[in-house]
Amino acid sequence: MRGLLVFATLFVAALCKDTFVGDKVLRIIPKNEAQLSLLKEMEEMPEMDIWRGVTGVGIPVDIRVPFHQLSSVKIHLQKHDIEHSTMIEDLQVLLDEEQQEMESSARFAQPRNTDSFDYANYHTLDEVGTQFGNAPRLKPLSQTQIYRFQDMLVAENPSLVSKIVIGQSYQGRALNVLKVSKAPILRPIVFSLFSTGGTNRPAIWIDTGIHSREWVTQASGTWFAKKIVTDYGRDPALTAILDKMDIFLEIVTNPDGFYYTHNSNRMWRKTRKPNPGSSCVGVDPNRNWDAGFGGPGASSSPCSETYRGPKAHSESEVKAIVDFVKAHANIKAFISIHSYSQMLLYPYGYTSTPVKDQAELHNLAKKAITDLASLYGTYYRYGSIINTIYQASGGTIDWTYNQGIKYSYTFELRDTGRYGFILPANQILPTARETWLALVTIMNHTFQNPY
Repeated sequence: MRGLLVFATLFVAALCKDTFVGDKVLRIIPKNEAQLSLLKEMEEMPEMDIWRGVTGVGIPVDIRVPFHQLSSVKIHLQKHDIEHSTMIEDLQVLLDEEQQEMESSARFAQPRNTDSFDYANYHTLDEVGTQFGNAPRLKPLSQTQIYRFQDMLVAENPSLVSKIVIGQSYQGRALNVLKVSKAPILRPIVFSLFSTGGTNRPAIWIDTGIHSREWVTQASGTWFAKKIVTDYGRDPALTAILDKMDIFLEIVTNPDGFYYTHNSNRMWRKTRKPNPGSSCVGVDPNRNWDAGFGGPGASSSPCSETYRGPKAHSESEVKAIVDFVKAHANIKAFISIHSYSQMLLYPYGYTSTPVKDQAELHNLAKKAITDLASLYGTYYRYGSIINTIYQASGGTIDWTYNQGIKYSYTFELRDTGRYGFILPANQILPTARETWLALVTIMNHTFQNPY
């Protein structure tokens, strides 16, 4: 085993990937408002990688601290009597194990169809021998990639699934959305069809991977896509939904960032668009929406993990969804899936003013997480963003709710911090299966409560 891990580390170095040898993830528990303020100051330090942000007294904060900063950070915490413990001892050890698993799965033959696709492992994009913008020309691992999976799913289910390209990322990658519909499918399907003024069926939107390092979300989204086509005609609830509504699924919402996590920096969160006047790259695509844009809970610093961008919808990945939603004009539920922390959230994040549908959204969230827990007993918290985690401006579902999409929700998938963003592949299927139960609950409620 040790030899394999050494090989994996050398393999990473050969690809010029960032390494995190000796980096620790600390769990910090603030005991009072003064300690909260100190932690908020730490959040703004560019060398600190916030995995789980400051929420309130007694609620854990998770921070990845680079090895060379460990001593000074621990002295700072001890000086102010701030309780802390080590959640991850050496981040690179987990990353080496993750890389080894992906290498092992790549040794098997390529699947010929989506039935033989390996849903229990992490996968890359489909970019062998291709260079986008300033991205390095690297050959990814040889296992089946997500883009190829999408094409196979469409080819196998031509009367049920189609692929829509709603735009391009900054580096020129296709922003693919799978449309699952029992309405007649016209081909070729392109985004311009949604700007003709024609009537569109009521629809449900699901996206995964807007934060690129949250790999369990893209993996779950792939599983969701297969589950939808498999269960149509078998599951009465899903069949009834699809007979009257469409489902749109964007599995890789931030493809530039996702590519970068596989080839350069596993911990990358943001987009990859350069910021003029700064050496720091990228915008947090979940702070870039025109909903309280620029308010508390989003940073004005290009080097911050929560950098909001120069203006609302400045990121092509965000703007593509905005244009799609506005042109479609009949989306009834919008579900954006993140990790980690095990929470189901509804608007608002940028203001403490309750949404007018709060009672219904709260009760539906409670029902959804109850159904989720029925499979493995996984515990989820739920509530409005600002009351459940923290104030965050410029968020996705605040914007969609303000566009009239009542059933706007954000999931934070497994876990609660043992692995954080490095969730082992053996938890992909349990995570996807339990989350699916909650998704069906939300979709079925949307179907049965038209507005």
